[in-house]
Amino acid sequence: MGINGIRKTLQAGATVFAFSALLLFLLPSLFLDLLGMDSGDQLQWSMRMIGITVFALAGNMWQNSKQTDESRVVTVARVMCFSAALLGVLTLLVPVTLTWFGYLYAAIGFGFSLSYLVNLIKVSRP
Repeated sequence: MGINGIRKTLQAGATVFAFSALLLFLLPSLFLDLLGMDSGDQLQWSMRMIGITVFALAGNMWQNSKQTDESRVVTVARVMCFSAALLGVLTLLVPVTLTWFGYLYAAIGFGFSLSYLVNLIKVSRP
C-alpha cells in the first residue's frame, strides 16, 4: 500500500481524533471516568482545551493526507508514527489503575503507530 496506506491511516486517525476531540470537549467528565481518573472542574477545563487542540490536529491530519507532494505525506507519517506510539505509552502510564478504556485507547495508539511504520517501510523500499 505504501503512500496510499499512509493517506488512509492519516484519514482514519483524523476520524478517531475528531471523535476523541468531541468527547473531550463536550463530555470531559465521561472521558476522565472512562480512564478511571478524578473529574474535577480544573481537569475538565484542561480536557476541553486538549479537545480543541486535538480537533485542530485531526483537521491537519485530514488535509495532509490530501497533499500531492508525497514527501510531505511521508514526513507527516513519520511524526504521527512517533506521536501515536508515545500516546500509547503515555496512556499506559496514566497515574491510576488502568481501565478497559485505557487499554483500548493505548492499543489504538499502538495500532496507528504500527500502520504508519509498516507503510513507511513500504514507501522506503524501491
